[in-house]
Amino acid sequence: MRFAATIAAIILAAAPAIAQDRLTIVHVNDLDRMEGDGDAGGVARLATVIAEVRAQGGTVLATSGGDSISPSLLSSFDEGAHMIALLNMVGLDAMALGNHEFDFGPDVTRTRIAEANFTVLSNNALEPDGTLIDGVDDNMMVEVGDHMVGIFGLTTDGTAVKSSPGNVTFGDPVEVAATTAAALREAGADVVIALTHTDRPEDEQLYAAGDVDVILSGDDHDLAIWYDGNTALVESASQASLVTVVTLDIETVEGRRGPRVEWSPAFDVINTTDVAPDPSLAAEVERYEAFLSAELDIEIGATPVLLDTRRTTVRATESAFGNLTADAMRVETGADVAITNGGGIRGDTQYEPGTVITRRDVLTELPFGNKTVLLELSGADIVAALENGVSAIEDGGGRYPHVSGMTYSFDASKSAGERVLEVMVGGAPIDAGATYLLATNDFMGRGGDGYSMFAGKPSIIEVNAAELMAAQVIRAFETGAAVPTLDGRVTKVE
Repeated sequence: MRFAATIAAIILAAAPAIAQDRLTIVHVNDLDRMEGDGDAGGVARLATVIAEVRAQGGTVLATSGGDSISPSLLSSFDEGAHMIALLNMVGLDAMALGNHEFDFGPDVTRTRIAEANFTVLSNNALEPDGTLIDGVDDNMMVEVGDHMVGIFGLTTDGTAVKSSPGNVTFGDPVEVAATTAAALREAGADVVIALTHTDRPEDEQLYAAGDVDVILSGDDHDLAIWYDGNTALVESASQASLVTVVTLDIETVEGRRGPRVEWSPAFDVINTTDVAPDPSLAAEVERYEAFLSAELDIEIGATPVLLDTRRTTVRATESAFGNLTADAMRVETGADVAITNGGGIRGDTQYEPGTVITRRDVLTELPFGNKTVLLELSGADIVAALENGVSAIEDGGGRYPHVSGMTYSFDASKSAGERVLEVMVGGAPIDAGATYLLATNDFMGRGGDGYSMFAGKPSIIEVNAAELMAAQVIRAFETGAAVPTLDGRVTKVE
């Protein structure tokens, strides 16, 4: 395959000189920004890659490991409708439901599925009556020459706490994979593929179980290619900055006990930096961008300090942007304290001191459309919340807590649930029995990201009367009511 942007061609099994049948798969995952990431990725470059692969002939599938309708800047306006429209134009064949497909609730998920011209798969996302979520297909059977390839989908069961699936529940991915793969083989599939949005521990379990032949994954935002001679796993980097092309050669050979099917994989990793954007997709992205510019390219002030919103920062340590967000939430609601999760900060960038910040920047960082609610909690609840917040720090958990009106210290070497050492509110130790007014985002307020201690607490400002977090941050930054700073409010004890 001829791509100027190929950075790696990894051949992990020697294919026959003449393959009986060949399936080529173009796989991406975690593509939620239509424009991509800097000078790479995005839907227009992805369209070019898919078109060039299809021009080679043969059976070609374009697949996505999910997480596309959210989070992005434009999704805060249209709940991800633009991404479905763009993926329809790209020519996607199948997508797994990711956890971010549920960010706007299950009704929006069903609406977006209905708008897709491609197959949406998730065999473990279940309606209350135990059926698959409305609009999702249970499998695809693809004819590849004389062979059949069965494809099904999986969604991480962490969606229940990572997103807002409402009454949709998620079966265990490994158990569902075993039963579904067996059913597909019984139905005539020679090769079984799981198109998944599963986190790395789930990937490892699926891979070790060996019930499926190929796992096309998403969720972890990094490049992974595994093959042990029996099972293959592929995950591309996010935003289609890297696109993995998987070639499966499938043949029937004579064995001691009669004919058997064998398959062998090869992998090309395409760096899209030098891929020319598809003109029609680029024009559509430009149209959407023009709408955003009119609304958002308005300056709100210069940052006095470095704003580091990289994923590794906001999910593990004190961040000036996290502090700004929590301060704005507290000031704007009159709360005693505020807690917001690092996983809600999505820009993954750095703004040098003196950088002029715009409304677009803030909404890029806070794209979920979350609102700030005000709850009454005990001091004991707040300590429990902080314990939850630092319980998954070694895994980069999005629950990591950014705070205002308080300070806390923790020791990550201790067992989860026993890490918080000291909590101070207003310069005094927190009173476990006292009542505090807490500002937090509505996702956490209903128990998301493991903050179950917030769910059901008395609400002073309920979600239907609440204001967008992003709007509060913009206003507080404009007026000087909240200023980005690193002031040592979080201490990690080494």
